[in-house]
Amino acid sequence: MFKLIAAAFVIALLALLIYAATKADTFRVQRSTRIKAVPDRIFPLINDLHAWLEWSPYEKKDSAMKRSFSGTTSGKGAVYAWDGNKDVGAGSMEIQESFPPSLLVFQLDFIRPFEARNTVEFTLEPEGEATAVTWAMHGPMPYISKLMSVFFSMDKMIGKDFETGLANLKAIAEK
Repeated sequence: MFKLIAAAFVIALLALLIYAATKADTFRVQRSTRIKAVPDRIFPLINDLHAWLEWSPYEKKDSAMKRSFSGTTSGKGAVYAWDGNKDVGAGSMEIQESFPPSLLVFQLDFIRPFEARNTVEFTLEPEGEATAVTWAMHGPMPYISKLMSVFFSMDKMIGKDFETGLANLKAIAEK
């Protein structure tokens, strides 16, 4: 009986590992909102990393987080680094491309709780007197991430933060 249970466990474990290996090699999480403001009003709130302190959902997750800014004040070359609790981890982001008032591309490097290198993009598309703002993150899915994705949804975990951040950004931009 023990051998039968052990064999079933090994087969189930192998099936899980094989299933994880079939997952996509990349991921993408994205959320959008409509803000009643022109792109020129919204873009500086994203392009200046100091302004993130006002609207980023991660700023409220650790009031004791250590922050540093380097590079340019805003736009291409601006860098923001943080070291915080288990909810925010540690890492840095750098603006790689800044095309006012429609597109920002960031390199996002996590050190903790796990190492990762992803790309973040903000697109702003005018819609009459409003702007459609999209916050997206994408990157590679190494095997360990594929295995974790069997149990945890990256879209659900990060997507909620993006929704909160976009709501905060909307509230500030619409003042």
